[in-house]
This record gives sequence, C-alpha cells and structure tokens, in this order.
Amino acid sequence: MGFWELVVIGVVALLVLGPERLPGAIRSVHKTVRSVKQFGQQMQAELNSDLRAHELHQKLKDAEAKGLLNLTAQEQAALDELKQAAADVNAPLSTSGNEKKHES
Repeated sequence: MGFWELVVIGVVALLVLGPERLPGAIRSVHKTVRSVKQFGQQMQAELNSDLRAHELHQKLKDAEAKGLLNLTAQEQAALDELKQAAADVNAPLSTSGNEKKHES
C-alpha cells in the first residue's frame, strides 16, 4: 500500500469510528497482525523441521540399504546427526533414572 492509500484508510477509519475508538481499533489491528506474523513464523519453523526430519529419514534409509558400509559424506553426516539427536533424547531419561536410584 502506498502512503496516500494509508491516509485515505486513516481518514475513513476516523470518520467511521470517531476519535475515541480509533486508538483502540489500531491497537487491536496491530495485535492481530502481530499474531498472524507469529503464527506464520511458527508454521515456517515447523515445516522446516519436518522437512529436515524427512531428509534425515531418507538418508538413513539409503545408509541402511547399503548396510551402513561405504556411506557418502552426506549419509554419514545424517547418521551422525541422528545419533546425536538420539543421545540428546536419551540423556534426560538416563539422568532422571539415576536420580530415582539415588532417592531410594
């Protein structure tokens, strides 16, 4: 939108809502736009994460098809990343298991 279009919208909003309700309406629109932007960013991050997981899964399938031998650099990197992710997931579980043993 150009500057003059925004001016026309502002004047129409001022005439329709009046000077008392216009600031509240502007805040409401601003809050809604911010929420939509945050939702879009969250969806984009989730899609990127899902695409990366799919890519890693495909590389793992390729590596398993080779019997985990003679892997390309990409397949080895994906395998290492998956091993690290598994270790990260299992680390809190093993820590909480040790705490339970010490509590007994």
